[in-house]
Amino acid sequence: QLQLVESGGGLVQPGGSLRLSCAASGFTLDYYAFGWFRQAPGKEREGVSCISRSGGSTNYADSVKGRFTISRDNAKNTVFLQMNSLKPEDTAVYYCAATDKTMVVILDKWYEYWGQGTQVTVSS
Repeated sequence: QLQLVESGGGLVQPGGSLRLSCAASGFTLDYYAFGWFRQAPGKEREGVSCISRSGGSTNYADSVKGRFTISRDNAKNTVFLQMNSLKPEDTAVYYCAATDKTMVVILDKWYEYWGQGTQVTVSS
């Protein structure tokens, strides 16, 4: 059974960093593209970043460009989201998602498989 489990969230001060991990089980990472999404209280879920099957293509929302980096380690069946220069507006539950589609886009309806989310809180 395909499963995604996020970890690495927590409380961090503005300007700090966190590294989120998305551990996949029940399938081989090589055949899936991944996305990271987030949802703040009272707001709709928004796309943060995505990465192609090979890792050769990535995309970012304008709000995180230059601060966040998505990567993947297929050998470890894990996808990462390195978040630097965090701001209070980055506070949200962060979700990892996977799709077996070839194209990769930051659009939640594009993805078939979702993790349970991990809370990120940026506050002093």
